[in-house]
Amino acid sequence: MTFVVTSNCHRCRYTDCVAVCPVDCFHGDAEMLYIDPAECIDCGACVPECPVEAIFDEGSVPEDEAQWLEINAERAPSLPVVNVKVDPLPTAHERALKLGLERS
Repeated sequence: MTFVVTSNCHRCRYTDCVAVCPVDCFHGDAEMLYIDPAECIDCGACVPECPVEAIFDEGSVPEDEAQWLEINAERAPSLPVVNVKVDPLPTAHERALKLGLERS
């Protein structure tokens, strides 16, 4: 089983999750993060760290987010590794509020 980043990460790109990941499975573009399923060791350490509840194990991905399994698998390997916590996107706070997940 692997973990997957879903749409809640889009326009947020909080990197709290990468700071606790024991392997380099997170990759990112200008909009969000992705998990490479070939690198993920299924530890789940990232899940509680995500302030916008964007990470799920593949068996628990909401039905309306199922496409993100394929999107992560396709995009992650071709993107740079993200393994250091950095500032979220400027749109992150507004996006978290819109999702009903206020971030202090």
